[in-house]
Amino acid sequence: MMLRHPAERASEQRGRFERLAEQASFLASSPPFFVLCFAAVVVWTVGLIVGADDRFLTAIAGAMTALTLALVALVKNAEMRSERAIQRKLDAIAAALLDGRRGGNLDAESDLEDAIGLHDEI
Repeated sequence: MMLRHPAERASEQRGRFERLAEQASFLASSPPFFVLCFAAVVVWTVGLIVGADDRFLTAIAGAMTALTLALVALVKNAEMRSERAIQRKLDAIAAALLDGRRGGNLDAESDLEDAIGLHDEI
């Protein structure tokens, strides 16, 4: 189960990790988070300039590295789920257009309606 695409895992039921990934994505794209990250880089840079203790510099660098690693994992999960939802929508649109050229089919219309609401579910 762990090696399946996040969108496929989420189709069963959105778990805590999926909700956490979504919230992390919202947080990482916010201006206050950018200011916080920029401040951490400034503190580290000032520490280098003024000759702060190596333990202090290592601690700040380690904290920034850990935060980066966690955000990469969480944001990548949210990105993959969004990418899959967009792809499924495009597939449904393509199928509806193809069915329209072939004489029409209500199944394609139903699939298209389902795909349009898919992004909210994933």
